[in-house]
Amino acid sequence: MPPADRVVPRFAAEPPQEGLAYGRWADRLREEFLAACLRVDDEGEDLGEPGEISWFPDRTYAGRTYVPATTRTSNDFELFGYVSFAPPLEGKEPEAFAATAEFTEETAHRNPDWQLDLSDEVIDSWRGEQGNVATMTLVWGVPLVSGGAVVTAELADLAVDQCELVADRFTLLAPDAYRGDYLEVKLFDRRGGELARESMYAEDVEDTEADRG
Repeated sequence: MPPADRVVPRFAAEPPQEGLAYGRWADRLREEFLAACLRVDDEGEDLGEPGEISWFPDRTYAGRTYVPATTRTSNDFELFGYVSFAPPLEGKEPEAFAATAEFTEETAHRNPDWQLDLSDEVIDSWRGEQGNVATMTLVWGVPLVSGGAVVTAELADLAVDQCELVADRFTLLAPDAYRGDYLEVKLFDRRGGELARESMYAEDVEDTEADRG
């Protein structure tokens, strides 16, 4: 096998270890996430009250577990973020909780052309060759087309993470923005047929190129 052209972390995070949060565990996570929502800079908007929280599959990386979340507010905004914690040792409880949240008005029902409803947060960085740096990015969401089974994250056509759908939800953790390449998220059916794809930063990159022109 020839040397790799692009040396980046692949499948660096543990696959989901638990089902979607429920019961007392969901209540504990909810407490942390809602506290983070109260700290959100609303930029002068009346965000309204958070509604029911949707939890996404957990991913563990570099000694911390991340559980993403989203919720629609009473004023039709979306709050999104994650709760993270140190995984418990045997017989112990999780500890060192932390949470972050942001808001957006760009929701799926306002964008009927979307095929994947995605949220993302940078959680770390990774230094590669010649001073290049990748942003280790948590990506979570739901497919807006039916028939999906697995979602992948690709960087320059190289698969760097994947996640099976859990109750039609997924979480990825992958290197992004590396050597001028950006993540592309793809949805596949059980036979490996591609159903949908979405570039994480297509509009931002196009806008930047237009500004340069």
